[in-house]
Order: sequence, then structure tokens, then C-alpha cells
Amino acid sequence: MDIAANLALGFSIAFSPFTLMLAVLGCFIGTIVGALPGLGPSNGVAIMIPLTFALGLDAVAALVLLTAIYYGAMYGGRISSILLNIPGDEPAMMTCLDGHPMAKNGRPGDALVISGVASFVGATLSTIGLMLLAPMLSRVAYQFGPAEYFALYLLAFCTLGGVASKNQAKAAFASCLGIMIAMIGLDPNSGMARLTGGNLHLYDGIDFLVAIVGLFAVSEVFFFIEKHGKQGALNIVLGRVTVPWGEIWSTRWVMARSSVIGFVAGVLPGAGASLGSFLTYVSEKSIAGEKGGFGTGVAKGIAAPEVGNNAAAGGALVPMLTLGVPGSGTTAVLLAVLVTLNITPGPTLFTDRPDVVWGLIASLLIANFVLLAMNVPMVKIFVKILDLPPAILMPGVTMVSFVGIYSLTGSYFDLLLVVVFGVLGYVLRKLDIPTVPVILGILLGGKMEKQLRDAMVLSDGDWTYLFSSGISIGLFIAAFLGFIAPMFLRRILRKPQVPDSA
Repeated sequence: MDIAANLALGFSIAFSPFTLMLAVLGCFIGTIVGALPGLGPSNGVAIMIPLTFALGLDAVAALVLLTAIYYGAMYGGRISSILLNIPGDEPAMMTCLDGHPMAKNGRPGDALVISGVASFVGATLSTIGLMLLAPMLSRVAYQFGPAEYFALYLLAFCTLGGVASKNQAKAAFASCLGIMIAMIGLDPNSGMARLTGGNLHLYDGIDFLVAIVGLFAVSEVFFFIEKHGKQGALNIVLGRVTVPWGEIWSTRWVMARSSVIGFVAGVLPGAGASLGSFLTYVSEKSIAGEKGGFGTGVAKGIAAPEVGNNAAAGGALVPMLTLGVPGSGTTAVLLAVLVTLNITPGPTLFTDRPDVVWGLIASLLIANFVLLAMNVPMVKIFVKILDLPPAILMPGVTMVSFVGIYSLTGSYFDLLLVVVFGVLGYVLRKLDIPTVPVILGILLGGKMEKQLRDAMVLSDGDWTYLFSSGISIGLFIAAFLGFIAPMFLRRILRKPQVPDSA
């Protein structure tokens, strides 16, 4: 009954004309962002953050717009994967394996429709899972104290960093770099300046959004120019778009299984959509066996990863809303938006600001139907946008980023910082050092420090207090396993398959 009442509140907010317009706009922008190779949901949301503040949107409106962009980008990533064999983002890599072969077989429209329906099923079921699971998890979170929250933040660093990079040392370095940047400014207890170099502009610390826009949006501009700067129009020919009802129906159990796997992967901090799409594809391929034809352009090979990555997108919102810990790089960006709007994600969010939580959930349910309606009849429009030359696209991205940041802070120094973080993000990516742990360090470093200090005050300096509860011990163990597990997983995946002697 509580869920029904809260959902009614959410729909009353979501069906307001302005909120509905923002959801539709976010879906359209997000699909374009996802379709453009390399941008992805993290960059798309980061680019649009300054615009939300420039427009003066409140918390509900800003979150609806940005999460609609998030969902739309997850849908849109499949377009370039299928047509060009170039993933729109990392989670869409697995879609290339069967999506592009189907397109090469003369059925690009069918592949796009199957993937669009699969995206709708995964995103819708995961939003329902968010609606059911998040309130229960928020009640458990009331048992958390300083020791438990410190362990939880450590878990986020270990898992998100471990999965985001091929090298654990680089992931750890990126996390430490982010925490160091978070320490810049005045010490909250003593008032002493830390790591400011005597620059008065740094006494207030580094703004989350300045770092995010620089590391994601501006660095992506540099990277995109380097890789695609001389390319012109791609002249993609899509052909007729039809709805293959029989093939879609044949994937119904694949979609059901993949929704569960993808949602669980999204809820786990650090796992996210990439792992969700990988696990769903591999599991369905193993179920189908050699006769399944995976890799040759079959519908199940398209549906499984698309359901998995979109279900993980909804699952990643669960730890962000209930615990204040992002489940993916994009939710780390969304978490920064909430913090900037003076909204504290966590268990109290469901009681203090039910309009934010349930307005968001209702808007996401509506957005999924909007995306389905957009991505089947309007797919030719999104394909045409792929023909935009970078000389037009990238200056627009840069302009939105800089104008938005200046309208938010009114500081020329922050514009310089955006450029500095853009160069830093470009260098880190060239060195194959993940940027998501840097953002996580900036975002959670101060909170982690506060929880550690509170724990030491409560225990009179006794560090064993950090291991005083079963919850904290379990989280510390999970953090350790989450950091080392990817190393063993990569060894297993790299191990050559021995052919059957028979």
C-alpha cells in the first residue's frame, strides 16, 4: 500500500506538462548521445549538467532530465554498434557481436527494432525492481554508523575502480588522486588550508561539477578530435524498417533471464552495465550451445546484451538513492548533481524527499515507453544524426560545457579548471588510467574522511572500532574480494580454450 501511494505521488509529478516535456527531451537527447560513437551516458549526462543549472531547474526536474538522458543513451548505444560495428559506449560492445552480422546480412532495420524492444524490456523491469527493492534497502541502511559507512565507501572505491580498469594499480592510483583532489581547501575541523598552494580560489575546494565536466565532457572532445577529427559524413543507408514479431517473441525467456542478471549486476557497486551485458550474452550463449548460432546475427544474441545493459542501468540507481554510493560512472555523476542541489542520497531521502524519489521512478517508467515509441518509428532520424561531421558536433559540446559552468559559478577561474581537468582526463585516458575512480574520490573523499573521523571520536581513537559490527566486517571483506576478483576473472577470460579432442 505504501508503494502504491508513493507511486501515485510520483505519477502526479511525472504527468505534469513540464516534467513530461523534460522526460521526452531527455530521451531524445540521450538517444543521440548514445548513438554517437564514444560519447556514452557518462559524458552525455556530464555535458548536460551545466544546462540544467543554467535553466534553474529544481531537484526533481533536473534529476528527471538527466536520468532520461541516461536511459536514452543506454538505448542509443546500440545504433552505431549495429550499423557501424562501433560501440556507442562500452556496454554496447557485446551488441556488436550479433547486431552487426545481422545488419551485414541485409537486416539492419530488424536488428535495430529487436534491440530497441529488448532495451525497453530490460529498462522497464529494472525500474520496477528499483521501485520494489530500494525502499527495503533504505530501511537496512538505517543500521549504518560511521564504521559501516567508511567500509561502504571503501567498497565503492575497490569495486568501481577494480572493474573500471585493466590494471588494479592504475585504478588505485586514480582513486587516491581523486581523494587528494577532494582534500584541497580548508580543513573542516582545524580551518587550515590544504593543498591550495596559497591560491585563494582553491580555499573553497574543487567544485564537483567543474571536475566532472572537465574529466568527462572536455576530455572526450580532445579524444574525439584525435580519433575522428578528419572524418566527414558516413553516408549510412538504413533501408526499410519492419517489426519482426516472431523473432521478438522467440526471445521472451532470454529477456526475462537477462533482466534479472543485468539488474543484479547494476545493484552491485562497480559492476554496472558493461558487466551486465557481458554476463547476459555469455550465459545465453552457453545455454544455446553451438546450435544457437551466436555470433552470426541471431535475435537472441542481440536481445541478451541489450536487456542486460539496460537492466543494469536501473539497478545502478538503487545503491545511489539508498546508500549514497554510485553503482556506475553515470550514477556517480548523478550523485554529484544531487549533492550540489543540497539533497543527501541515503535512507532518509525516501522519507525527507519522497517527491524526488517517486517522481523519478514514475518518470523513468514513462520514459521507457517514450523511448520505445521513439526508437522504432524515429530510428531513421537518429541514424541521420550520425552523419553530422565532428567539426559541427564538437564545438557545440564545448560551448554547452563552458557556458553552463560559467552560468553556474560565475568564475573565470572555474573555466580554467575545466580546461585543466579536461587535459588531465585526456592524459589519464591516454595512459589507460580510468577517470571514474577520480570522480568517485572527489565525490566521496570528504565524506569518507568525515566518517573515519567520527568513528575515531566515538571510539576514542581505537581503530578496531571499524571492525566492531558484522556489517562493517562483511563490507571490508567484500571490498577486498571486489578489488582482487577482477584480476582472476581477467586471467580466466584470457585463458585459451582447449579444443575438444573428439
